[in-house]
Amino acid sequence: MDLEGKASRHMNAAADLTVPDTPTGKSGKFRIQWKSGVTGNQPKTVSLDPITFQCLELCNTTRSHSLVGLAETQVMTDPPVVIWEDEVRQLLHYRALLPRLEEALGKFSRRDSAEVIQPVRTTITLQKHHGFLGLMPSYMENDGILCTKLVCFYNREAGSTLPATQATVLLLDSEYGNVKAVMDGDAITNMRTAAVSAISAKLLMRPEAEVLAILGTGNQALSHYNVFTELFSFKEVRVWSHTREGAERFRNSVSGPVTACVSVEEAVRGADAIVTVTRCTEPVLFGQWVKPGAHVAAVGACRPNWRELDDVLMKEAVVYVDSREGAMAESGDVIRSGAEVFAELGDVINGTKPAHRGKTTVFKSLGMAVEDAVSAKLVFDQWKSRNSHT
Repeated sequence: MDLEGKASRHMNAAADLTVPDTPTGKSGKFRIQWKSGVTGNQPKTVSLDPITFQCLELCNTTRSHSLVGLAETQVMTDPPVVIWEDEVRQLLHYRALLPRLEEALGKFSRRDSAEVIQPVRTTITLQKHHGFLGLMPSYMENDGILCTKLVCFYNREAGSTLPATQATVLLLDSEYGNVKAVMDGDAITNMRTAAVSAISAKLLMRPEAEVLAILGTGNQALSHYNVFTELFSFKEVRVWSHTREGAERFRNSVSGPVTACVSVEEAVRGADAIVTVTRCTEPVLFGQWVKPGAHVAAVGACRPNWRELDDVLMKEAVVYVDSREGAMAESGDVIRSGAEVFAELGDVINGTKPAHRGKTTVFKSLGMAVEDAVSAKLVFDQWKSRNSHT
């Protein structure tokens, strides 16, 4: 499209802004006046790209005082929405989240750059605090989703009252690069992680499963309890914690009956589904305790030198992961055991690899940026829908 055509197209779309004076020389800036009072009707100087600047010059030369690219310019100048944890939890529901995550996992495993671009998580060490900062960007071009998460995670001592993780999610406009929304990342991380574990159980757990065991009693344990009991009909739920107080606190925080176990072995013996969401750095779940045909969703141990599962379990089970690249770079359970990764969860969703329901299965979850991206998009869409009616 030529320059006059571009200017004409933008002029027809302009409605809220005027240019009351001429461009300030050739500096690439305009003095603009908002009609709608968004900025208090005060003139404002904005920097523009060269093409848009030329369009504005042409508009001014032809005595038209409409500002080109009105809608787009307003998007760039609007401040980002801030959505805190309580509101994220109000807006995000498993029934809407699960199908979106399942679709995203399938897209990721197709390795189509138009579907998902997602590098392995970048981390820097916070040596003084025994932690790490992780950067998790992703871009879903066909869906128009650009997102990144900043997450700090720590190896806390038992009994520490400090959080094991803290996260913030940024949702951006993929065309302009401005931040559309800043969201609490802990609520998103807890819910999307548990939802993906539940998807693994839907695909790999035996349909007649009756007993669920959860190792760990933190926020991830609670989110896993919520989604697993929402989707599946277990007759018994067991929980184990490093401390009796932790187990009792968890049992009192949930709505259904839970058996607090004094040992890991007691919790997992005979269990059909086992969820490990611990802070352990050495194996806590041993293959000799695991019922043949059980499904294990292993969520903790997200560093290459951390473990939750022993070599026996890792080598005897059929191992599924969210990302092969992520598992080979970050999972101590995979790296140190030398276990073979059979498939990504997305491969099963896409029908390119089978689900071995009749065998003992391990889903090693490390968490992926694409999961944060579709979750953040859902939260933002729900926020816009709710606020458009107020």
